[in-house]
Amino acid sequence: MGLFDRLMGRRTDETALRPLWHRVVEVAREPQWYAKGGVADTVPGRFDAISLVLSLVLLRMEASEAIRGETARLTELFVSDMDGQLRQSGVGDVVMGKHMGKLMSALGGRIDAFREGLAASDDSLLIGAIERNITLIDGADPAAIASEMRRMAASLAAVNDADLIAGTVPR
Repeated sequence: MGLFDRLMGRRTDETALRPLWHRVVEVAREPQWYAKGGVADTVPGRFDAISLVLSLVLLRMEASEAIRGETARLTELFVSDMDGQLRQSGVGDVVMGKHMGKLMSALGGRIDAFREGLAASDDSLLIGAIERNITLIDGADPAAIASEMRRMAASLAAVNDADLIAGTVPR
């Protein structure tokens, strides 16, 4: 349950979305992003892969009026996980808000950039968004990442809402 919900006395059940969140992280760790696409296998690169996959899932959820409201709960799981990861790496309470603000801003910017890139008829906008927003190694292939993103977005579009909420994220 998020801070805002606790302050307002609302109870939410994020447990239904945990399998989906765990699947997002699992897909973000798959080799097509790193070995084939050239996402850097570093902490920033792994965050980039998670935010890329999460962006695709959130965009799919936004497209369905029935589950659009669940995007906030899935995002809260992202925030909770990132908070824990930052704390494990030594980030303290004093600067946690600043770090989380940067991560949320990065996610929001990527969602917008990927939405625009996926809507375009050619890959130039999507490749540009990848080059600006993903930590890549030398010799990376942003076109391969763009192709994988389009394939994954199409696969997600074919998944029904209930299966998606249950954690079905095709690779």
